[in-house]
Amino acid sequence: MKAPPLNAFMARIDVAEYRLTRTLNRGAQFAVPRQLFRIASRLGDGILWYLLIVLLPILYGASALRPAMVMALTGVLGLTLYALLKRMFVRERPFITHASIDLRGAPLDRYSFPSGHTLHAVSFAWQATAHFPELGWVLVPLAALIAASRVVLGLHYPSDVLAGAAIGAALAELGTSLA
Repeated sequence: MKAPPLNAFMARIDVAEYRLTRTLNRGAQFAVPRQLFRIASRLGDGILWYLLIVLLPILYGASALRPAMVMALTGVLGLTLYALLKRMFVRERPFITHASIDLRGAPLDRYSFPSGHTLHAVSFAWQATAHFPELGWVLVPLAALIAASRVVLGLHYPSDVLAGAAIGAALAELGTSLA
């Protein structure tokens, strides 16, 4: 459980980010963008990344084995960090804190900081693209879409996504240095 000073700090950030969060969330009022962001969000649930890790050695042979294994390890490390930070910050999701933020996608849990979808999207897209640059044209925009979807759907504040991206980038750098 988080300490009271951390509660107050996160509450101030929530208020500071409210207007931007609400503005981005309004994009989900329209059917086409809402459906696009819902699909992107679902792709970021994990299955796509597990599939990518399995497919890399199939598509690229033995040279992809080590990068795929390192991606799996950084994925486990990312999940561990994500769970620890969620328990430490216990930041309520924007749609819980602010009645004017519309929930447009299914939350995995009650808390928002950091964005695990963004963390893993950045980490896996970065690592896969570092080893197989030809995948970047699809993985980089997909990671950006997954990150944006989390705010647009009312599930995260922008700082949740930025923190997830920063952690994902750090994990990706670690992973590329090991592979």
